Amino acid sequence: MAERITPRSQDYSQWYVDIVLKAKLADYAPVKGCMVVRPRGYALWERIQSVLDAMFKETGHSNAYFPLLIPESFLKREAEHVEGFAPELAVVTHAGGEKLEEPLVVRPTSETIIWSMYKKWVQSYRDLPLLINQWANVVRWEKRTRLFLRTTEFLWQEGHTAHATEAEAAEETLRMLGVYRRFAEEFLALPVLAGLKSDSEKFAGAVRTYSIEGMMQDRRALQAGTSHFLGQNFAKAFDVAFQTKEGGLDFVWATSWGVSWRLLGALIMTHSDDKGLVLPPAVAPTEVVVVPIYKNDTKDKVVEFARGFHRRLREHLRAEIDDDDANSPGWKFSEWELLGVPVRVEVGPRDIDAGKVVLARRDTGEKISVDAASAPERIRELLAEIQTSLFERARSFRDKNTFKAESFEELKAIFDGEGGFVEAGWCGAVECEAGIKEATKATIRALPLDSPGASGSCVSCGKQAVVRAVFARAY
Repeated sequence: MAERITPRSQDYSQWYVDIVLKAKLADYAPVKGCMVVRPRGYALWERIQSVLDAMFKETGHSNAYFPLLIPESFLKREAEHVEGFAPELAVVTHAGGEKLEEPLVVRPTSETIIWSMYKKWVQSYRDLPLLINQWANVVRWEKRTRLFLRTTEFLWQEGHTAHATEAEAAEETLRMLGVYRRFAEEFLALPVLAGLKSDSEKFAGAVRTYSIEGMMQDRRALQAGTSHFLGQNFAKAFDVAFQTKEGGLDFVWATSWGVSWRLLGALIMTHSDDKGLVLPPAVAPTEVVVVPIYKNDTKDKVVEFARGFHRRLREHLRAEIDDDDANSPGWKFSEWELLGVPVRVEVGPRDIDAGKVVLARRDTGEKISVDAASAPERIRELLAEIQTSLFERARSFRDKNTFKAESFEELKAIFDGEGGFVEAGWCGAVECEAGIKEATKATIRALPLDSPGASGSCVSCGKQAVVRAVFARAY
């Protein structure tokens, strides 16, 4: 119900928390930094998971599962990797009432345990490529947490692939970035910027990291997915060598890539409003809900019709019916708006007599009366319209809040104001990147893949730019 939600204009952070809690997506857990995912939240994650899993399998990947506990020595084999994750590690030192000979790390990511197994599985070029994905939980001991966006334990998928050549691995890295981009835009209705991370922002142990970045309604960026070209770093650390076609020996080339339930946070902050959750139909666990409207003397007639109509919808759509007589129709309307169901069907005695039903759009609030006989087809059309409309609305918002800056003063003025995405020249120097971050709290979110190339001068030092970078404040 609308009164349950703090308005975005009043407190954007509290608005977000209100939606997560009141839309019954998740709740705080007894362990600080962790959360409990409620059935509606998990159903949304399952929709995301099922679509992505099919996309992974279409590109030749298979699912496997690797242990939660990793020998501490494994992480130490790749120096940059362990240094990057050291502050976030949870370490098991005792088990079974005894101190362990070697501490075990609760996985923050699985490169090391997976590459220890790849050493056993790869001997020849005939064993390559290995295209494996894992759906799992990971633990990173975060100091500052936020529901879905940054939690101590979270659910994700992590792909780990091994290839015979550098070119194959590089191609895989960009292929999976493209999969994420397509999923974000076609299913989440989330327009994203795809690009290369700067060295200071890349994954610990990677040669190159790519990401997709979305703009939230507070004009901050959210990293929605990453794909890493790992080169031969992990293969060398774990001595994963293979016999080439030519009869020589070489280390394999690697990638890793992943998205997490952070995508639920992206959905909330991209599309929702002060009434509650707004979900793109493509990933909504419930696409349509039927709400019968009646008085005592018309209850049997209306409920019977509504249940029959619901059965028709369920043949092709993810549909629910709310025929509980404990609450008024008005309360139900507000509740289903809060829960984000894309289309609501209202059925009353006059509608039945006229052979009609009323369809209400969650995204715009528009209501239309349609013939009951043709309503299922009209609902399918309406769901497609809503999906497109949500994407176009989000893209328009992003474009309106994307700027170009040719000087540090211009860049700083934007971040002193409402912020957004700011494209500017960068010379490539770490000092300039760090200076901008210190002065504006904005970081380089991506070096766009579709950038026309460097032009002009560095927005920080004034020297010749080597690339155009997109800066933003981020979650």
